[in-house]
Amino acid sequence: MSRKPVKVKADPETTGHVWDGIQEFNNPLPRWWLWALYLTIIWGIGYVIAYPAWPLISGATPGLLGYSTRANVAKEIQRFEDANAPVEAKLVAADLPAIATDPELANFAKNAGGAVFRTRCAPCHGAGGAGARGYPNLLDNDWLWGGTMEDIHQTVSHGIRNTTDPDARYSQMPAFGEFLEPEEIDAVVNYVLAISGQDHDAGLAEAGAVVFADNCAACHGEDGTGDREQGAPNLTDAIWLYGGDPATLTETVTKARFGVMPAWAGRLSESDIRAVTAYVHGQGGGE
Repeated sequence: MSRKPVKVKADPETTGHVWDGIQEFNNPLPRWWLWALYLTIIWGIGYVIAYPAWPLISGATPGLLGYSTRANVAKEIQRFEDANAPVEAKLVAADLPAIATDPELANFAKNAGGAVFRTRCAPCHGAGGAGARGYPNLLDNDWLWGGTMEDIHQTVSHGIRNTTDPDARYSQMPAFGEFLEPEEIDAVVNYVLAISGQDHDAGLAEAGAVVFADNCAACHGEDGTGDREQGAPNLTDAIWLYGGDPATLTETVTKARFGVMPAWAGRLSESDIRAVTAYVHGQGGGE
């Protein structure tokens, strides 16, 4: 009985590439894979023709369909601006103290002002407005320049000690290290510790009272309770912008402080400024 001959499959054609005795077969790619590749190429060519694709010097090719994500975003922004225009006009026309008594304005200011605050103010004052070292806490009732709606509006609009707005609030503390002796600075620091209810050297504090009266009382007041007209802080409470420990007070007296806040008028609309003013005032520290 004869056996059916067994066919031996011949090795496929090779590419001629050999690595360490291993040959590379020249197997064709699956046909479905090739068609998928061709379709993606056709799709890609169609896409760059129909949609923006190729970057140019000042933009990109617009595509035959004229599609633009930026135009769509601008259209959406304009839609919301048009919808808010009536209440924004009402907000701008209203007296500042009256905003809180109008439910529509109060609700709008709370939401719009909160958005402005989180975008523009939170990097310095914190997301919740509690501030940080060198950045005032907006939640308490301690205000360097006043906490009424009008005061806050003035501060937000024109800023503090900036060089861009001639109406910015401005005051400057001298660097007393340039003309007071270290002993005098040590004495006045102990006097400030004394009037703020902290541990101090009584003898130095007594001498510091004279130094304070001669050099500091003009701004901070004879009793050290400060002067909002000058942005001079109250030194008798427990609220400190830069710190109230002896080392920090010594640094403050010796080198002075010069915090700067930008002016937002011209960068924000009047509606936005009023909204964030109402928002800050309503956080608990407004007067």
